[in-house]
Order: sequence, then structure tokens, then C-alpha cells
Amino acid sequence: MEQFLCQSCGSHFPTEGFYGTNADGTTNHEYCKYCFVNGAYGKPDETIDEMIESGVPYMVKSDKNPDGYPSIEVARVEFRKKLMELKRWSTNA
Repeated sequence: MEQFLCQSCGSHFPTEGFYGTNADGTTNHEYCKYCFVNGAYGKPDETIDEMIESGVPYMVKSDKNPDGYPSIEVARVEFRKKLMELKRWSTNA
């Protein structure tokens, strides 16, 4: 079954070109092009806390994101829950 969420950042795959790449140049359907490049994590030493802090500003309710979370604190909690379900973080967090 094809993945619909990046197993590192949780992003949806809007197009085929959004997928990451394996070391042999083939498409990796588990990770996005930002998280997985040429068979390796784009930021191999990134911690779950760093991933959360880089993502939460985009998850808070705003004019550009009217369906976002009501505060950065709520976004942090919810994003952590989401990440903990993903392949990259479920065993490392």
C-alpha cells in the first residue's frame, strides 16, 4: 500500500515529485524529498524536538492557515503525537 504521509515529517504527498529518493535514484514512497535524499535522511542528526520546533510555526492558526492549531503550545503537543506514529520517530523518540 502506498504511503500518503512522509514517515519523518508527516507531510502529505501532493504530487509524485514530492517523494524522496533512494541511493540508486529510485523513488522512495515513505519519505518526502526534504527528509530523504539519495538514500539518507536530509538531516541525519536531527532530533524529534528539532523537527517539532521547525514545524510548529506552520501549524498554528493564521490567515494562511485558518484550520491550524489555536496556539504554538497546542501545535507542539499535537505534532509530537503525530511524529511518534511515524517510522522515523516511533523507535527513536
